[in-house]
Amino acid sequence: MFSLFDLQQFIGAFVVLFAVIDIIGSVPIIINLRKHGKKINAEKVSIYSLIMFIGFFYIGEVFLQLFNLNLSAFAVAGSLIIFMMALEMILDIEIFREGPDTPKDATFVPLVFPLIAGAGALTTLLSIRAQYADINVILAVIANVIVVYGVVKGAKFVQNKIGAGGIYFLKKCFGIILLAISLKLFLTNLTILIQQISQSL
Repeated sequence: MFSLFDLQQFIGAFVVLFAVIDIIGSVPIIINLRKHGKKINAEKVSIYSLIMFIGFFYIGEVFLQLFNLNLSAFAVAGSLIIFMMALEMILDIEIFREGPDTPKDATFVPLVFPLIAGAGALTTLLSIRAQYADINVILAVIANVIVVYGVVKGAKFVQNKIGAGGIYFLKKCFGIILLAISLKLFLTNLTILIQQISQSL
């Protein structure tokens, strides 16, 4: 398996996944979640993300087929969650209201899913699998998870360095970027779904 390792493929897969995961852009979200009393464990974020990526890498399409779903439907659902989180950041409103049974741990939802191992990243993972050897994609996933761990762990350090004003500015900027990503993800995959429905009629 390691005989198929190719540095160029590894770098290509890493860069594509890094851009889609956009963990740097999630720093304001991480800080905002912690500000609202949510617990985020960097080690668990990394482990859960790795399990999601590797699991979806091998059984993703089969899993979705069990529920009669496809990647486009999965991506549309994820885009709606990202869209609402972006609105929270931009408009300073609270859409995801807490109830008595709401968990205080935000490690898996919404951080691992849909922000890190969300519909966009998982769809991209399956796409690049068709282009690169498995070993190069898996190593790229592991490298990205290491970066994720470092960023989540160091989010408080970033907060202390740039202050409340800087965090507020980043929150608005990345909220707009997150909104744009969610809209692109939604429109692209909605178009695919409509085409699939029209072809089946």
